[in-house]
Amino acid sequence: MSSKVRWGILSTAAIARETLIPAIQRSQNAEVVAIASESGKAHEVARPLRIAKAYDRYEALLHDPDIDAVYIPLPNSLHAEWTIQAAEHKKHVLCEKPAALCEKDVSNMVAACEKNQVILMEAFMYQFHPQHQRVKDILASDEIGEIKTIRVGFSFDLQERKNNIRMNAQLGGGSLFDIGCYCVHSIRYLLNAEPVELAVHSSYDNQHSVDVATSGWMKMDNGVHALFDCSFEAVWRNEYEIIGTKGKLTVPRAYRPDLHGGKGLIVVQTASVEVREEIVAGDQYVLEVEHISECILTGKQPSYSHQAMLQQARVLEACRISAETGQKVPLA
Repeated sequence: MSSKVRWGILSTAAIARETLIPAIQRSQNAEVVAIASESGKAHEVARPLRIAKAYDRYEALLHDPDIDAVYIPLPNSLHAEWTIQAAEHKKHVLCEKPAALCEKDVSNMVAACEKNQVILMEAFMYQFHPQHQRVKDILASDEIGEIKTIRVGFSFDLQERKNNIRMNAQLGGGSLFDIGCYCVHSIRYLLNAEPVELAVHSSYDNQHSVDVATSGWMKMDNGVHALFDCSFEAVWRNEYEIIGTKGKLTVPRAYRPDLHGGKGLIVVQTASVEVREEIVAGDQYVLEVEHISECILTGKQPSYSHQAMLQQARVLEACRISAETGQKVPLA
């Protein structure tokens, strides 16, 4: 393998065009060599992005021997199928979140990648921004005391719903899978803890049969109570707040600091009413790309493990079941 990982992109989705492809092109150890689309758009997308090869079929890209790894930003319901196919063609995989719609599918994805000795990572890019490690350091310092509660929110007002994959139940749409997955992931990641039980409520769009707003409560195995909400019907927010016995910590640019030039913001308020703000800068998409590319080049396993992916899928599936049944779901 060369000094750079050669990436192929399965889809011309907006997140690929506007975010991940530019991030790969900014990275030090990766390059985009091909893109595929079954909508006929691959060639027109490839030209302005300076991508050398364009394919009209995903299988054709997977057969290309010049590609080491693929990024999969396809609709959620297609992640498992194409991750498994990519693994069978010996391609490493960066798969958009959520990895799949149930734990069984993620388990099959993991098994296929392990069998074919290729790396698989779910693309929760936010965790690579250094502001969250700084938050963990503050929590470990005991500045805000013993953690009692975490509140997480991610929302935006989805105006264009017609023909939007977020509103397509068959493709794995809905606010829980689209943005609620970040809430669930960050609670687990920041607390280094897992829920032992949870209760979730969703509001549904009857025309499209997907949840447009979901809120939940989780009791964590370390005793912390976690609250989250996500919505397609509320003002733009991407934030979390951690409340302790001595103070609280707020991160108002939790998932998309890239919209602020990469500058994350941490606000710490102690019981003495002292308020401190910290700016922590980073290019989270490039950091994500460089991390998985380094793993591919060196044979190391990603910091975000297969076991963590499986547990994320398990918790997310439990959230969906709780919302659909109206029942509290145990996970212990």
